[in-house]
Amino acid sequence: MLSFNIENGYYEAVVRGYRKSLLTSTDYGNLIQCETLDDVKLHLTGTTYGQFLANEPTPLDTTVIAEKCTEKLVEEFNYIHKQVVDPLSTFLDYITYGYMIDNIVYLISGTIHNSDLKELLKNCHPLGMFEEIEALSVSTNPSDLYDSVIVDLPLAPYFVDCLSKEDLNELNIEIILNTLYKAYLEDFYKYCEKIGGTTFEVMSELLRFEADRRTITITVNSFGTELRKDDKLKLFPTIGYLYPDGNNALAKAEDEDGVRAALENYNQYNKLFEETELDGEKSLEDFFFEMEVELNKASFERQFHYGVFYSFVKLKEQEIRNIVRISECISLDRRESLNQYVTLY
Repeated sequence: MLSFNIENGYYEAVVRGYRKSLLTSTDYGNLIQCETLDDVKLHLTGTTYGQFLANEPTPLDTTVIAEKCTEKLVEEFNYIHKQVVDPLSTFLDYITYGYMIDNIVYLISGTIHNSDLKELLKNCHPLGMFEEIEALSVSTNPSDLYDSVIVDLPLAPYFVDCLSKEDLNELNIEIILNTLYKAYLEDFYKYCEKIGGTTFEVMSELLRFEADRRTITITVNSFGTELRKDDKLKLFPTIGYLYPDGNNALAKAEDEDGVRAALENYNQYNKLFEETELDGEKSLEDFFFEMEVELNKASFERQFHYGVFYSFVKLKEQEIRNIVRISECISLDRRESLNQYVTLY
């Protein structure tokens, strides 16, 4: 505890302060009363978002709101990231790797479809940006991407060990994404295990949940496709609560009933489909978001660990989803759906 506070105590206090600045239930109550996006802008001005939309012309667009909210997250994350030292700096690097994977796969997909890479770069998540990404604008095919940039990134082992440059042309883009995420989650888990202590206790639970969520989602999305059992098993992370028996059962599932049967003995997941049916307005993804929020809230109940940095980013992401969802409902005049957000307290 003493050594943790000497090196990281200040930054843990900073991130806990960030967490307390998340929008409250009262804020959401006020947001859903807004009639226009300008009203949303006005209310958010009175929160820690401040004047972040002050220079944006009216009428506002939800994409602008999402972009500016994300800038706030990046600003707060980078304030810490630029000052800390190892092992926390590497831990924060790992948080950015997930965004790097999303960005790279997005660019690979765009290259395959002959899209303008300079335009694609504008849509990349800023937490997943890296110096070499600018060089991607001169790449004309996925093979060029692999040779010029990917092999020099921190993510290189995930590509080299799991994919060849020929795969980037042949595999379905979702398979590429899930293959990389599997390698990333397993590697992040090993790094947290190396750190040990409370950090590993907290992060092992969070990463196991993320692994299971991806496993269940891959299974559901595989219905009606040519993805075989062995193909699915290769995409399932091996660190989740479902591993190995649940993974094997899900790999055999060919419909929703098969998934139900596979999850029958896993209390945290076996009611997912039942709850989805009872609440017709919520998707499976929505329920996973709610579970994720509860896990990340619990992270802040323990002290002297790195998990709070990961949890803050995830809670802030959910806050952004909440703001954007509410803004879209207001913009589209779908007021009956305004309450479909996840509270963070």
